[in-house]
Amino acid sequence: MKQLRFLIARIDRIGDVVLSTPLPREIKKKHPNSFVAVLIKHYTKDVYFNNPNVDEIITYDRPDKSEKSFWELVSEIKPFNFSHAFMLLPNEKLNYVLFISGIKYRVGVGHKLYQFLTFSKYVDRKKYIPLRHEADYCLDMIRKIGIQVQSIFPEIHLTETEKNDVLIFRKNHLEQEQKLIGINISSGNSAPNLNEIEYKKLILMLKANSDYKIAVMDDNILNNLDNIYDVIYPNKGNVLRQSIINLASLDLLISNSTGPMHICASLKIPTLSLFCPLTACSPKLWGPLGNKSEIILPKQSYCDTQCPIDPKKCDYSKEGGITAEEIAAQVHQFFKNS
Repeated sequence: MKQLRFLIARIDRIGDVVLSTPLPREIKKKHPNSFVAVLIKHYTKDVYFNNPNVDEIITYDRPDKSEKSFWELVSEIKPFNFSHAFMLLPNEKLNYVLFISGIKYRVGVGHKLYQFLTFSKYVDRKKYIPLRHEADYCLDMIRKIGIQVQSIFPEIHLTETEKNDVLIFRKNHLEQEQKLIGINISSGNSAPNLNEIEYKKLILMLKANSDYKIAVMDDNILNNLDNIYDVIYPNKGNVLRQSIINLASLDLLISNSTGPMHICASLKIPTLSLFCPLTACSPKLWGPLGNKSEIILPKQSYCDTQCPIDPKKCDYSKEGGITAEEIAAQVHQFFKNS
């Protein structure tokens, strides 16, 4: 029997790529002798490093973030003789690349003219009714070829050396019995987030407790958040894989809906996440999966009277929003119940 050869394309941001990781696993459960490759952006490739269900990682762009040409991509993809391709993010150029590469069975998202012209199949989210998780929607791609999905949980696989690095990191930074709390301040502006002043207040409140060690997990820190006494900044200037190892060292991550939250969930690191109830930002669509997690939402009165609709403009700062005091109280309760 001819080997099935699958290509999973997710040329998107870190969190989206993390949520694509169930696909290789579920494919291999059904077709253990198949060949599975992923096509992703160069800066997200570390999400799939050491993944036992992935046979090849192909990058859509170069290390300097410049996009590869149409024919350069075709020349890389075509020799693999893929039998199936799943395009998780609609992209016209990629659609034609997969078509010209000779992949007979191609699936995209939604009803696009370029998909019709290239005889691509599609899955439809039907306006998110009923609302499901993004990872679950992604898995509709392989359900379309008869694969029964057993789990939608994402996964990132550390090497034994990296697991040892986690232990060393904790030994170097923590006193006995201390809890390491990560705070990720920035986001991709796709979801509401606290403002910088409120994050600084939260950091100062938490670090006042000697049982906690605070780590700011962003790779780029704004000046007035940098160098707060007795706070560590382990990810400054790091490549993604080193940041993943550092995130795996945490006892808890506090963030809004962002890539590091999904990384922690895939590593089974507990998360405390700020969310908005709007459908496009909902925890039901984008929440952490597979880990111990707590969600903080603004009060309904805030959403009824203060919501700007645009998530980029919302920082929860008005009455009924989310405050540093509320988050700190949730942190204390989290460790009390642990």
